[in-house]
Amino acid sequence: MEYSYQNFYEMVAAHAGRTPSKTAVFEGGYKLTYSRLVKKVDTLARFLELSDIRRGDRVAIFMQNSKEFLVSLLAITKIGAVAVPINTFLKSDEVSFILNDSETKMLMASSALKKVVEPLWESTGIERIVWEGAYESLDNKNIGFEEIFEILKSHNTVTLPKIDDLAVIIYTSGTTGNPKGAMLSYRNIMHNCIAIGELTKFTKRDRFIVYLPMFHAFTLTVTVIMPLYFGASFVLIRNIMPFSNIIKQILLKRVTLFVGVPDVYNALSRAKLPWYFMWFHKVRFFVSGAAPLGEATLDRFKTKFKKAKLLEGYGLSECSPVVSVNLPDKQKAGSVGPAVPGVEIKIVDENMIELPSGEIGEIIVSGDNVMQGYLGRPTATDETIVNGWLLTGDMGYLDEDGFLFIVDRKKDLIISKGINIYPREIEEVINLFEGVGASAVVGMPDEKSGELPVAFIEPAENETVDLPALRRYLKEKLANFKQPRDIRIVKELPKNATGKVLKRLLKEQLKEEAALCSRS
Repeated sequence: MEYSYQNFYEMVAAHAGRTPSKTAVFEGGYKLTYSRLVKKVDTLARFLELSDIRRGDRVAIFMQNSKEFLVSLLAITKIGAVAVPINTFLKSDEVSFILNDSETKMLMASSALKKVVEPLWESTGIERIVWEGAYESLDNKNIGFEEIFEILKSHNTVTLPKIDDLAVIIYTSGTTGNPKGAMLSYRNIMHNCIAIGELTKFTKRDRFIVYLPMFHAFTLTVTVIMPLYFGASFVLIRNIMPFSNIIKQILLKRVTLFVGVPDVYNALSRAKLPWYFMWFHKVRFFVSGAAPLGEATLDRFKTKFKKAKLLEGYGLSECSPVVSVNLPDKQKAGSVGPAVPGVEIKIVDENMIELPSGEIGEIIVSGDNVMQGYLGRPTATDETIVNGWLLTGDMGYLDEDGFLFIVDRKKDLIISKGINIYPREIEEVINLFEGVGASAVVGMPDEKSGELPVAFIEPAENETVDLPALRRYLKEKLANFKQPRDIRIVKELPKNATGKVLKRLLKEQLKEEAALCSRS
């Protein structure tokens, strides 16, 4: 695969040279041209240099959707530093772990997240915070974006990073507890851009709409970096509510590609949209990822949107993130499509022996999209990447045409509204609460969200668990999307002879309950 650029800055600078007045980002009534974008990036990059940020240093972005997020990403990577986007739904303790694990020196943060950020001064090694939005100046360690652009007008020449240099660290939680930082190079991310662009026949005239969180690997690669790679535009939405504004912007800004997660498509398939939207929208493709689409949602969507095709794909952060996607001219129900160009998928057994088509095994992936490894975790990297093949931990099969079908997850991952929830992380927090002997968190089927986390708790011997107090405790320690939707106290958790909790039995119990509810 041929790569036109070595890094993110090179691609935006090239488009600024060819089409300086072309709009790169639409945000409400504001337009950011490629020329203006490069000037902002140059200024912020100079500020980072003057702040002693050097090649390889980590700078975190804990920011809501905004043009400042984009400028930060491009400026950080221009000087060869490494961007660390952080989930804005996390609480202080969770953010603190990521900052310390990545050895972050500087934080770019939204002032709206000030309450989460303030405790980080004491628990991390960050040396400075750059604020997006209104902020209170505490000392010279705090500065606002607008101040930077007023103070600095010039920039120097830096040695730009190469295509195989580390660009971004995306933190993805694991079933073993603490999140792991997936190290992605420029080649990894640009491979995805080229592959998806080839499938969708993407051109500089296309436009994406960006309303999903920009810290997410799916959003960052497909809807932010990809349009800039091709010199196209994207429409930036700061807040998802009201959703009617997104519908309005799709029409007004002539959006051609729409990326969403299953709960969005479930809502769109049921929504009463204005007749003029159905007649005049310019969307060519609706792309779905992050979790499987329900068959009922697919059927409703295809019936409703006849002008555009819904393409379902599969990926993971470790693959930058896209692995496969259904073809525009050939789709199969229940499949996530064949591998994207430049990627190879195999199905193997427990001995890494490839299985014939139709047989279920573990999905492994090879290609330029596969991460460099996990930051500071050589053992985890060696267990995940074997002879150039990434072991996904997901189970599935390939049919005779090479279309991938996901059957189950090898790990205990819960996906709710397209967001990954890892039970072990929740269990470790619950187990620290007074009176808890053991806990198990599993996913309960839910039509709207896909799955919801449910916690089963076995009290310690001769102890009781204060449920209201436990819920208050969890709200302080865990992000809202990780909160168990139901907490059940049980006399004893089902275990095997070695004392391991049999989550399979708990999942079966919840599935039976869900089935009974659907029939009643």
